[in-house]
Amino acid sequence: MNRLKRYTLAGILFVSVFGTLSHFLYQLSGNSFLVGLFAPVGESTWEHIKLLFFPMLFYSLWMSVRLRKEEPGVIPALAAGNLAGCVLIPTIFYTYSGVLGFHLLSLDIITFLVSVLAAFALALRLTPNGKIRKYEPVLVAVIALIAVLFFVFTYGPPEIGLFAEPGI
Repeated sequence: MNRLKRYTLAGILFVSVFGTLSHFLYQLSGNSFLVGLFAPVGESTWEHIKLLFFPMLFYSLWMSVRLRKEEPGVIPALAAGNLAGCVLIPTIFYTYSGVLGFHLLSLDIITFLVSVLAAFALALRLTPNGKIRKYEPVLVAVIALIAVLFFVFTYGPPEIGLFAEPGI
């Protein structure tokens, strides 16, 4: 197995474990303001996207440092994967909960894990191709913008459904 695949598998494990643990981090920190910027502070769908976004961002930074010379497309591929995973979480959640009329913890966990797998699968597929490199500045800028939006909307969310506590 090559280094890219090993790092990808390690990333899936890291994000799955750290993302799951970060669900409880804010409460365990005594509601620390700083921890709340990176970990969910509530049960809204927006806050739950943090479970994937920040662990994958941190792992991507680490992985990029180690692989960018041999895999020049790794940075934009990981950014695209992160964005795809973040889009999948609300897409799957609202689809299944809309069809069922309620949500289940087991399906929420599966949604998270499927999104992590899809994020890294996309990154793995895009990295060796290299064609995504031309989009690197845009993808990195979008990742930075989303990080800023997480910081801003954590403590000042807009009053729309994505930011509301699930009521179904």
